Amino acid sequence: SSPVKYIGVFRAAHCVCTDVFAMLRRNARLRKEYLFKKGLEDREAATFEKKRKLTEAMQNNKAIPTELRGEDKRLRKTLDLQDDVTKTQRGSLDDEYAYMGVKDPRVLITTSRDPSSRLQQFLKEMRILFPGAQRMNRGAYVVKDLLELARSHDISDVIIVHEHRGEPDGLIVCHLPFGPTAYFGLSNVVLRHDLPEKPPTVSEANPHLVFHNFTAKMGRRVRTILQALFPPAKQLGNRVITFANNHDTIHFRHHVYERPKGPGGEDNKSKAKHVELTECGPRFIMRLFRVELGAIDMKDVEVEWVLRPYFNRQREALAEPDEEKEEEDGTKTIMR
Repeated sequence: SSPVKYIGVFRAAHCVCTDVFAMLRRNARLRKEYLFKKGLEDREAATFEKKRKLTEAMQNNKAIPTELRGEDKRLRKTLDLQDDVTKTQRGSLDDEYAYMGVKDPRVLITTSRDPSSRLQQFLKEMRILFPGAQRMNRGAYVVKDLLELARSHDISDVIIVHEHRGEPDGLIVCHLPFGPTAYFGLSNVVLRHDLPEKPPTVSEANPHLVFHNFTAKMGRRVRTILQALFPPAKQLGNRVITFANNHDTIHFRHHVYERPKGPGGEDNKSKAKHVELTECGPRFIMRLFRVELGAIDMKDVEVEWVLRPYFNRQREALAEPDEEKEEEDGTKTIMR
């Protein structure tokens, strides 16, 4: 072997190491920028709260709160310069999904290691749910290498499905490049071939999304995380995906519907009541138990919300209590 051959191998290895170090430095720089913007958002939150209190006092013709009496002149000058865009705070949480609805998402779906046949079948059905999604065999990939591969291929979201004794029991939704990451528990999973009736062939058209009872702050956050997995639907599509929240339990359903045939117009409005709804599957129940402000491979990330089920008084996180109470009263009235 000649020395020239070793020199060529050394140069190739040097180029590979240089590219890897450059990518690591870029990711570290982008992460620092993200943390810096998050710190600015926390400092600006107090100022926006003071502006809100001052505006509320002026609109209701009330006295200025005592904690604002030394700053009211300075705050009034900034209030006069506000418009519809600057009157509300937009921070790093909004920047995470800034291109939602403008750029179609690219979703990567995979499983835990050594998946069972039932989990692989569930993964195939999950891939059909998300238009343009890619299914990947986990193999020997660790989480860090998996996310680096996804970032290098411009993947927007990574979904990892877990199981326990052959039954799917966990779902992780990670938004790239910097999060957030939502952890869900799965239960009552019913695959397509387990449905009572034979399901129809699934179309891969962009589905219409129905989110029911996601009215609280964390509910709107979860709705954004789930909505970002789907591209905008076409008006004439016949697929419907439903996320129905009931006491922090999210029921997932997938249907197709058929419109009534015949000419349109004012004389055929009654035909809309005869639309046939057919379930395609799969169906399952999701339970949110953790939301982190970061990707799965990041260490020491901030926990945005975590489920604490052993508190004496557990408050619903996804919906406002008043609306859930009204919904229960309406359900009881119908049952009567």
